[in-house]
Amino acid sequence: MKKTILVLAAFLITVSGFSQSQFDKFEDMENVGSVIVNKKMIDLVASIGEHSDDAEAKEFMSLAKGLKQLRVFMTEDDNASAKMQSSVDKYLGSSSMEELMRVKDEDTNVKFYIRSGKDENHVKELLMFVTGIENVKVGHNDRNIETVLVSLTGDIDLRKIGTLTKKMDLPKELNKAEKKGK
Repeated sequence: MKKTILVLAAFLITVSGFSQSQFDKFEDMENVGSVIVNKKMIDLVASIGEHSDDAEAKEFMSLAKGLKQLRVFMTEDDNASAKMQSSVDKYLGSSSMEELMRVKDEDTNVKFYIRSGKDENHVKELLMFVTGIENVKVGHNDRNIETVLVSLTGDIDLRKIGTLTKKMDLPKELNKAEKKGK
């Protein structure tokens, strides 16, 4: 689980962009790292991978093309973590998100939420909120992280989540989302 979050953060740190969202306040907050990837950057990465002969890479790029935005916020600060928790709770209370699943591993809690899409196989948003992470270091300063908030928006095909989990070394539990989409 900890390796998964580290790999996700490392992958996302290689790209950047600009966006506005209900979580933008975390971008400028002290002790919070952020990665915001906009549609143009996602399209650029997807177009580069389109020319691959690898079927799995093509499926991954197909999934990426449907994304509009990717936002990741991470912190080790207790105060920032509490503000993130409060913002997520408020957002979930005022949106049409539904819980997809929860995973608890020792002190680490991972929660996945979705907003329905055009049909039962697609979602408009996938939100992941992770708390209680220990001994995971990211960035050039090897900062410890405790809390991570990830939001993917766009047209996300749940049937292709398996490809995403394999390519980005995400939790295998996320494959349950793929089964929901079938």
